[in-house]
Amino acid sequence: MRVGGRSMLRRTLSGSLLLGLGCLLVSGTAGAQERAKPAFVFTGIPDQDESRLVERFGKVATYLEGKLGVPVTYIPVKNYPAAVTAFTNGQVQLAWFGGFTGVQARKASPGAQAIAQGAEDAAFKTYLIANTKTGLTKSADFPKEIAGKTFTFGSRASTSGRLMPEYFIREAFPGKTPEEVFPRVGFSGDHSRTIQLVQSGAFEVGAVDYSVWDLDTKAGRVDPKDVSIIWESPPFPDYQWTVRGDVDAIYGAGFTDKLKAALIGITDPAILAPFARSKFIPVTNAAYEPVERVAKSTGLLD
Repeated sequence: MRVGGRSMLRRTLSGSLLLGLGCLLVSGTAGAQERAKPAFVFTGIPDQDESRLVERFGKVATYLEGKLGVPVTYIPVKNYPAAVTAFTNGQVQLAWFGGFTGVQARKASPGAQAIAQGAEDAAFKTYLIANTKTGLTKSADFPKEIAGKTFTFGSRASTSGRLMPEYFIREAFPGKTPEEVFPRVGFSGDHSRTIQLVQSGAFEVGAVDYSVWDLDTKAGRVDPKDVSIIWESPPFPDYQWTVRGDVDAIYGAGFTDKLKAALIGITDPAILAPFARSKFIPVTNAAYEPVERVAKSTGLLD
C-alpha cells in the first residue's frame, strides 16, 4: 500500500506540476500577445505655441492610455503637411486635424474615419484681425478696405488660417487671387504667430482661428491697443479626430469604437481647456464635404 501510495502521490504531483506549467505557458503566451501590440501613437497639427501643444496632447495621451489599455504616445510634428504624412505612412494611428488636413489625410488613407470633433467645430469661425494703426474697425460685412494692405495667412494647409479666408477673399474680390488683392502675402505657420505678426505691425492684416485668438487673449498675449478683430466669418466645419482604417486589425476588433467612446467621454476641464472645446461629439467623414468642395474650388485640392 505504501508503495502504491507513493506511486499515486508521484502521479498526482506530476499532474499538478504539468497543469501548473500549462497554465503558466497559456498565461505567458497571452501576456506576450498583449506585449506584442505596438504603442498607439497619435499627433496633431501644430496650430499654435509648442508648449501649449505639449500640455494639450500630453494630457490626452495619459487619458487614452487609461481607457484603451495599451501604451499611448503623442509625437509632435514640424508642420501641417508632416502631420498628414505621418498619418498616411502609418507612423501615427490617430491625428487631431483641421478640416482641410483631415480631408487630405483621409483621401490618401482609404478606410480612415473622422470619429469625433469639438462641439464648437461643427460651426467654426475665422477672424480677420488688423493692426490698429490701419484704422480698420469691426464690421458685419466683409471689409473690402483690406485691399492694398499687407496680409498674412497661417499655415498653407490651415482651414481657418488659409483655406476658408482665401475662399472669402476670392468671393469678395471676384477673379482675383490674394496675391492680386494684397501687395504682400505671408504664411506665418501657425495662428499664434499670425497674431504676433499683426500685433507687431509686420503685417497689417491676418486670418486667424477664433479659438486660438480666444486662448491667446485669455493668456494675456493679445494687446487690444495694437491688434483687433475686424471681421468674423460665416461658420464652417473644422477640426476633428481622424483614425486610420487598420487599427482594429492591429489592436483588436472594436478598438475604433472604444477609441471613439473614449474621446467623446472626455469631461475633464483640464483636458478640454487647452483645446478651447466644451466637449467632443461624434462626427463622420460626410461632415467635411463642404471643406472638400471649397478646397477644390480654390485649387488647393485636386
